Amino acid sequence: MPDAELVTAADLELMQGLAQRVTVARPDLVNSDATFGELAWNWGKGHAADGASRPHRLWFSGGDLVAWSWAWLPHRARRSDGSVKDATGAYLVYQVHPDHAGLVDEVIDWYDATAAGIERTVMPSAADEFALKRWAAHAYETDPASLGDAGSWTQLNQRDLTDLELPVLPDGFRFRTADEAGPKAAVQAHLDAWAPSTYTAEGYQGVRQTAAYRGDLHILVEAPDGTMASSTIMWLDEANKTVEFEPVGTHPEYRRLGLGRAMLLHGMHLAREAGATRVMVACLGAPGHPQARGLYYGVGFREFSRDVPLIKTRTAG
Repeated sequence: MPDAELVTAADLELMQGLAQRVTVARPDLVNSDATFGELAWNWGKGHAADGASRPHRLWFSGGDLVAWSWAWLPHRARRSDGSVKDATGAYLVYQVHPDHAGLVDEVIDWYDATAAGIERTVMPSAADEFALKRWAAHAYETDPASLGDAGSWTQLNQRDLTDLELPVLPDGFRFRTADEAGPKAAVQAHLDAWAPSTYTAEGYQGVRQTAAYRGDLHILVEAPDGTMASSTIMWLDEANKTVEFEPVGTHPEYRRLGLGRAMLLHGMHLAREAGATRVMVACLGAPGHPQARGLYYGVGFREFSRDVPLIKTRTAG
């Protein structure tokens, strides 16, 4: 398979399948960008617009996918306010099954060759001691930008679906699904929460094309004036009976009303009805980013794993 070939929907399902198998074997090794839900979200919203700048490689053993790498190379993206966002470095998302841990050296060699001459970053799981040693052996170091209160590292949080509170919305607000509200409202809800954003109607169409997407598990909160004030997509991993919330956002004018809390609790009830026994959500973990973490901790989530941001400068080879 040519390295520059776009990640296809079939590739995505294979990559998600590996995430499911790693979750069974060593769930702490699944970093926040390689989860079942995050893969679907990132591929769906970006493959059409940014796919050409995201080369990949797959490794197989006995017909099974056992490792993959997906590099995000420098590119320019236009945001919803008309501004542009330039990515000048490279970033790698990857996953290696623990039974084939030695393949991480091939992943690193492929990344170094694919992004030669560019500043390179990657975020392996903090629990993956073998991989961290191999990245260090290839001259990857802790990213200084990740240190301190404003660090950009990510943590995964989880909780089980027992003892759920009932969601409570302010008067006049109500829960909707994307199936009910329609694509235009679903896209606008995301743009309002994350402005300025690179998300587009075409990106949402890509999200809907993923096998994992379910419009009945794409939850919105409608305000009395008809504005979709909060939204989240729930990704159901039936094999592991797990749901992941990604993304989660609220319109700035409707924050601090308890909408996010109510939406998450409502989503958990729906997840349990769909057969899930556990829910997950990612957030920034550094002390200077308490908002999302506080929301998730407030509805029972606790940190399960965290990523380690590593960097290799242009001059490091």
